[in-house]
Amino acid sequence: MATQAKPDLTRAAPAHGARHVAIIMDGNGRWAKKRLLPRIAGHRAGVEAVRRVARAAQDMGLECLTLYAFSSENWKRPATEVSDLMGLLRHFIQSDIDEFHANGVRLRIIGNYRALDASLVELIEDAMARTAANTGPVIAIALNYGAQDEMVRAAQRLAERVAKGELDTQDIGIAAIDAELDTADLPPLDLLVRTSGEQRLSNFMLWQAAYAELYFTDMLWPDFDGRALAQALDAFRLRDRRFGGL
Repeated sequence: MATQAKPDLTRAAPAHGARHVAIIMDGNGRWAKKRLLPRIAGHRAGVEAVRRVARAAQDMGLECLTLYAFSSENWKRPATEVSDLMGLLRHFIQSDIDEFHANGVRLRIIGNYRALDASLVELIEDAMARTAANTGPVIAIALNYGAQDEMVRAAQRLAERVAKGELDTQDIGIAAIDAELDTADLPPLDLLVRTSGEQRLSNFMLWQAAYAELYFTDMLWPDFDGRALAQALDAFRLRDRRFGGL
């Protein structure tokens, strides 16, 4: 677990130096179990944490906050839990899009979200279209997302361009792959946070995390808030980022 420096909530937001933070929101089920509650109660509390942290991210000057909401592997969970999660997502978009838009937030979805229920896809695309022209921070939701799947899809698009004669194989480098990823229009990832004490990436933003700082906390996601985000950013501020240099 990373050392947690005492947060300074009064410091000007840009002082932490981070533009893009991503969070693996883990621990909803354990939060509920500790309280003898059903898992859906933990997921509902997790949605409230999303609201708190999204507002805090704006206050702290982040350009982008990416949240791992539903992975491509989460389909292995019981059908009732998957249905509950999709219902919570639907409600979150419907209830919060007005606040996002009023605050100039741009909503983005990364992952293969078009494989979801058609009515949910329509709701997502309407929300993204409504906020597309906003110039404030980006809230990116990783939905039906897996980093390996993302890279496969990027490789397939590049292969199609080569087959059409639009691209030479010698021109495929880091920049070309970057441009085909779901995150192509987002700032480079600076900090990746995982809650609940687990210390693995779980197929999340593997390409983007190449030089991101990693921060692990034992705090369960429903307990995460602006102060916890400030602690993570304070720890980030103290890191020595050399990107392979001296």
